[in-house]
Amino acid sequence: MTGEVKQRLRYVIGDFLSSNVAWFVFNLVRYHFGFVKGHLSLASFMCSENVIIGQVIFPLLMMFVYYISGYYNVPYRKSRLQEFIITLLSAICNSLLIMLVALINDMVENRTENYEVIFLLMGVLFGFVYIVRLAITNVCTRKIRTGQLQFNAIIVGSGAAGYAFFQRLHSTINTLGYNVVGFVDLPGENRVKDIALPVYSLDDVVAVCRDHAVSEVIVVPTKQSPEQLLNVIDRLYVLNLPIKMTPDRYNLLMSRARFSNLYGDPLVDISGSTMSEGGKNIKRVADIVLSIIVMLLLLPVYLAVAIIIKLDSKGPVIFKQERVGYHNKVFNIYKFRSMVADAEKDNVPQLSSENDPRVTRVGHYLRKYRIDELPQFWNVVRGDMSLVGPRPERQYYIDQIVARKPAYLLLHQVRPGVTSMGQVKFGYASSVDEMLERLDYDLLYIENMSLLTDIKILVYTIKIVFTGKGV
Repeated sequence: MTGEVKQRLRYVIGDFLSSNVAWFVFNLVRYHFGFVKGHLSLASFMCSENVIIGQVIFPLLMMFVYYISGYYNVPYRKSRLQEFIITLLSAICNSLLIMLVALINDMVENRTENYEVIFLLMGVLFGFVYIVRLAITNVCTRKIRTGQLQFNAIIVGSGAAGYAFFQRLHSTINTLGYNVVGFVDLPGENRVKDIALPVYSLDDVVAVCRDHAVSEVIVVPTKQSPEQLLNVIDRLYVLNLPIKMTPDRYNLLMSRARFSNLYGDPLVDISGSTMSEGGKNIKRVADIVLSIIVMLLLLPVYLAVAIIIKLDSKGPVIFKQERVGYHNKVFNIYKFRSMVADAEKDNVPQLSSENDPRVTRVGHYLRKYRIDELPQFWNVVRGDMSLVGPRPERQYYIDQIVARKPAYLLLHQVRPGVTSMGQVKFGYASSVDEMLERLDYDLLYIENMSLLTDIKILVYTIKIVFTGKGV
């Protein structure tokens, strides 16, 4: 079990226990202040069926809200302000849910009394949970400040700016726990002479990050042009690590900035999506729920398509193929077979094209209306894919794309999708050149990821399904 998993588990256990205590105390207090009617004693109330069931159900409901909030996604280096706000919002959401589910029948004509019960519940839930979370966070922060917990990082840039950043990092309390293992030379940069740490070349950065278990790359250039910086960053994408940059140089490359911290020098994350952690969790839950609903509703369609495929041509109904997805994980993508069996001779990957002779009669319509993609809802439930995200590719084509545009590797920071911005705006790609054109849409999606963007793409996809045309 890694340190990150252990820390996340501490928060989960702490939240569960504190939520149980909070609900128990809430029932004690509301009985004490006369908010409960129909019970002659505290013991009879606390041992009543509704209270006992609530003691089991509501802490679990609260845990679901805590998960949705994204609080557990990043267990280390938490912002105190964000922790306060997320805990407060979670307490408000849990209180409203509990009121709607269980306490609405206990409402009385006196509105003031009803409001008192609501605010009592909010206060108890927030207080107990926040105190436990704060205690766990303080212990973690203390370990970081004392050097017991560190995160290996490498600074790309051995010139004046990179060395000055390193000095500032160690001249104050290192609240982020960076342990710089070395520097990387940048083209055209004059290395500072008195650097005590190792200095590596860009060619060695992959091996260095692997050997030193580097968890973060910080780019601090001195005077490189935007073109030079883009070339350097392209070579860093292969690391599949968070890449951060000082904002003064970032603004020369991009128009949008998302700060990763405000301690010391603020850094801009240039490798991850802009969606909040809570948004990511809501997206995942929505993916699972909607996919299960769609599969149940379309079960007759699945059966009909399977029969038609079987009658139309020889071969399996379901076609599966290896694709590379989230964090470079290889998985099998599932589709209704739309081509003849053994369409790729000698196992050499071949892209489909318009009027492809390998496409069956039924397959033509399956592809036109995207019906061949329906089995991928199972990929979504399994966690291989999302409803909306960049389309996954095979390693054979990824290698060719990355050789020409390394930024493709950013797509592996999110789950691939059943549909995507590239799919609805560009459509199927029949060559690597077309894949590169479609890539621009997928990179744009990652830069603008949001639940609203996903809804728009799903609406476009539904239009394609019913019209057989792109937009």
